[in-house]
Amino acid sequence: MEKMETQTEGHTGNIAFESRIDFTALQHKVDTLREQVGRTIVGQHALVDLLLTALLSDGHVLIEGVPGVAKTLMAKVLAKMIAADFGRVQFTPDLMPSDILGTSVFLPSSGHFEYRKGPVFTNVLLVDEINRSPAKTQAALFEVMEERQITNDGVEYGMEYPFIVIATQNPVEHEGTYRLPEAQLDRFLFKMTVDYPAPEEEIGILELHDSGAIAGWQQLQPAVSVDELRSLREQVRQVVVSEKIKAYIVAIVSATRNNGWLYLGASPRASIALMNSAKAYAAIQGRDFVVPEDVVFLAVPVLRHRIQLSAERELEGVTVDQLIRQIVGKVEVPR
Repeated sequence: MEKMETQTEGHTGNIAFESRIDFTALQHKVDTLREQVGRTIVGQHALVDLLLTALLSDGHVLIEGVPGVAKTLMAKVLAKMIAADFGRVQFTPDLMPSDILGTSVFLPSSGHFEYRKGPVFTNVLLVDEINRSPAKTQAALFEVMEERQITNDGVEYGMEYPFIVIATQNPVEHEGTYRLPEAQLDRFLFKMTVDYPAPEEEIGILELHDSGAIAGWQQLQPAVSVDELRSLREQVRQVVVSEKIKAYIVAIVSATRNNGWLYLGASPRASIALMNSAKAYAAIQGRDFVVPEDVVFLAVPVLRHRIQLSAERELEGVTVDQLIRQIVGKVEVPR
């Protein structure tokens, strides 16, 4: 076993430990993925780590941000990193469920119906501007996101491995948009918010474009095969989560259900998401065990789309992220 040292975001010092799991291959792949992403995406290191965490923990991602901050580009880059099929659906107000899932077509020659699969039958599905379509079309993704299958005319059709949904939405434009129902939001592992780049990062973006050195996402080469991804995910599942950490996760999630500032608290699915993503994030840091700092770092992206502020607090200008940090800060950290 190899003795390793690592430092994760939010940690106050290095952690020396004996690793039971050989993460050499995983660390190499993570480094390769970061290098490839860095050829197209400038900065946004925390968001890149969240994307890699979602990839390793088999979770769907909702990316929210104003136009022009590379939401769609992030999704395309992640899809390109996997040697698998990629599909894209642009949600519009006139989009129908059959446009996503497919439909049965009658063939006069045979006298039977034949099922024509829709664009959802892929490995990585980019749903651009997911809040552009009404609830009926949004609901078409319910079954496939949770169970990795769809049902058409009573027949179940399974998705090929892997299956990941990456959706984008614009938080400031409300004309022609439809709010996602809570049941669908709950199926996303993370809700990531993309802010404007820092001035030095934006200068870097300009320099790359000015010099022609910026890499198009089509030029990137896949860094992980399907078999390699399956092996990496199996390693992630072996990461240890102690009973104290599990109790810590449950305490945080339970606190959202008993908070007077919240109209809706998080479900047990949030606890599962927080635990599974913490295992993947720990593995990315080179550790075979989860520490409280992993949970703290992931609490906001895991919970921000699963809870709802009361109307009074929204009018006061309180944000969901602020409240999550306040809740996490009040829960006793395990020692």
